[in-house]
Amino acid sequence: MSKDLFSTVTIGNLTLQNRMVMAPMTRCRAINNIPNDLMATYYAQRAGAGLIITEGTSPSANGLGYPRIPGIFTQAQIEGWKLVTSAVHEKDGKIFLQIMHVGRVAHPDNMPEDAEMIAPSAIAAEGEMYTDENGPQKHPTPRPMTKEDIKQAVEEYAQAAKNAIEAGFDGVELHGANGYLIDQFINPSANQRNDEYGGSIENRSRFLLEVIDATIAAIGNEKVGIRLSPYGVFNDMGIHDDLDEIYAYIAQALNKRNILYVHLVDHTSMGAPEVPKSVVKKIREAFKGQLILSGGYQEKEKAEEDIKDMADLIAFGRPFLANPDLVKRLKHDIDLNEPNQDTFYTPGKEGYTDYPHADEVVSNS
Repeated sequence: MSKDLFSTVTIGNLTLQNRMVMAPMTRCRAINNIPNDLMATYYAQRAGAGLIITEGTSPSANGLGYPRIPGIFTQAQIEGWKLVTSAVHEKDGKIFLQIMHVGRVAHPDNMPEDAEMIAPSAIAAEGEMYTDENGPQKHPTPRPMTKEDIKQAVEEYAQAAKNAIEAGFDGVELHGANGYLIDQFINPSANQRNDEYGGSIENRSRFLLEVIDATIAAIGNEKVGIRLSPYGVFNDMGIHDDLDEIYAYIAQALNKRNILYVHLVDHTSMGAPEVPKSVVKKIREAFKGQLILSGGYQEKEKAEEDIKDMADLIAFGRPFLANPDLVKRLKHDIDLNEPNQDTFYTPGKEGYTDYPHADEVVSNS
């Protein structure tokens, strides 16, 4: 039977109402890093997606690098997320929490006083971080992680996964992409360690796999996915010589652990090098679980083509941001709202929960 973008599908223990995934998108509406009613409204509006993956959410104070991003390491944050999961489940949606530790992609102005910028190596990321307090600021140089730091970070991911299940999530996605902490260990442009976490393919993959193993032990492999971005250059990541080999190795290792899915990001639409089809094919052949493809999807034709070719699900980003009823719009060829980039990361409902549904446009015309 051919796969269809709009048909129900079973992945692991979950039955999804379609194969459209709402991609994780940072929105910076979590005041004091605590999820709230406004966020619950936003996600519930988009519960028509087969699967929602939340914005990146920190497993610890050290991972809070951006202003107003949520955490999942305090009871107040868990209670805040319960508002979100309840609202989504009331509309028969499914929702995973993306766990994101930013590592070196941070600034102290966005972090609690007792938090610290840590990363695999003492290498500052090029570029700037926006802060509410002082505007754009250069990324400082992080403190290189000790082995005790690494052990603690692994435990934080696992505890975050437990907290996510307590908060009512259907599972978690580990953010191993886009130049954040897990990706920083994978990529030699950010990792110049000379211990068992640096150098070889096996060593640079070690942190990722330790986090995966700890998360599986915490909540079970059927509730765990991971996001990866081979050829991603976001947050000062570099293209390295053994790139194809390390992702083939990682895919094989993930397959042995039988996790639910790999979420593969291609940032060509945002100026990154194209992920070669040969790399996607290698990962697809090595990993037998669900494969989500993400990156620049705007219309159903390309999504349906890739669903038939190699993906199991397709993640849409900005179209879901501006179109709470995106599934309906694509299915019935209804024109899409255009996103307002000026409000991507601003606090408040403007450009967040006020995008009109198609029915509202018709009734108001």
